[in-house]
Amino acid sequence: MNKINRIKIDGFRRLEHLDLVVRPFMVLIGANGIGKSTLLDAFSLLSASASGRLNDSLSQLGGIASILTRDRADEVSLSVDMDVPGHQPLEYEVRLKQRSTGYSISREVLSQRRAGYLNPFNHINSSETDIRYYEIEQEKLVRPDWEHNPLETSLSQVPKMFRQPEEMRRILATATQYHVLEVGARAPVKLPQAMKPATLPGADGEDLVPYLYYLRETDHDRFDMVIDALQAAFPSFESLNFPPVAAGMLSMTWKDKNFRKPLYMNELSEGTLRFLWLASLLQSPALSTITMIDEPEVSLHPELLNMLAELMREASKRTQLVIATHSDRLIRFLYPNEVVVMDMNDAGGATASWADLMDIENWLAEYSLDEVWRMGRIGGRA
Repeated sequence: MNKINRIKIDGFRRLEHLDLVVRPFMVLIGANGIGKSTLLDAFSLLSASASGRLNDSLSQLGGIASILTRDRADEVSLSVDMDVPGHQPLEYEVRLKQRSTGYSISREVLSQRRAGYLNPFNHINSSETDIRYYEIEQEKLVRPDWEHNPLETSLSQVPKMFRQPEEMRRILATATQYHVLEVGARAPVKLPQAMKPATLPGADGEDLVPYLYYLRETDHDRFDMVIDALQAAFPSFESLNFPPVAAGMLSMTWKDKNFRKPLYMNELSEGTLRFLWLASLLQSPALSTITMIDEPEVSLHPELLNMLAELMREASKRTQLVIATHSDRLIRFLYPNEVVVMDMNDAGGATASWADLMDIENWLAEYSLDEVWRMGRIGGRA
């Protein structure tokens, strides 16, 4: 599986200068307001840049003025590099500059260093309105002969190029961010849902019922893994069933050993619903190459966090999993090579350091990782 190796961020809110190696499973810890969610937003903005949604994504974030490092930056720079087996990594950088009330793409480069050549090979090399991409038949950088949208990246608009650049575009474009599941009275996860093929439970649980039904019918082994996780988490749980409620509509019930009649989704607790959704999501065979989850521990009983950590660890074999949390209880069940400590430097900017690269071996001989964190030995505290 191709994967992102590193992300560099400059001028994005508190992430004034950040350079971080990306591993298959990384859990961001740190105080509130330190930049954990901002790092997820940076990944999401890169995803938008690769899928033609940059303008919409910036608008949702409040415009470029709201994401610039206050008083210190007039430009946001985001860059990543991707493994290419047998070759040098593929590198992508996009810079966004404030222009009046809007923005411009001041610089965009997709390049790869090659053995025997002094300069890297450029697939894209653009600056402002000077758009250039490598044209295979002409064997050189050319300007587009079609209408190029200046508010969207060349990465999202130029014709399909070589296999590796297309793989990077796909990886970034499909990166998905999940927030805390809404479980209010009229939340989609509590309502009957349309029967249809679904390969994910949906960001709001809007496809949880058809997804699990479809999983049961097409991938029984993976469905059984979801059931096994639920039975381990809730000893009285027996089964899930999918009674139809109207033409083309399904509901889902939860059979508990302690009750004769099954429980409907709207009768389950917040923590039960959220664990069900998380277990279903993490077992999906259709997870994007990069999956981000913000505060997955919300509403979960502490005894469920060990199981959640194992589910996430297993899912990271199929997706690069980036988690943001400030729960020391979750950290208890993680290894140092899975934890990124986010802290603040003297200038108020965010820093990010892998816990296993810190000098904490002696501390871990006597304390658990969450205790070491609470004692302030690895930073990341308020």
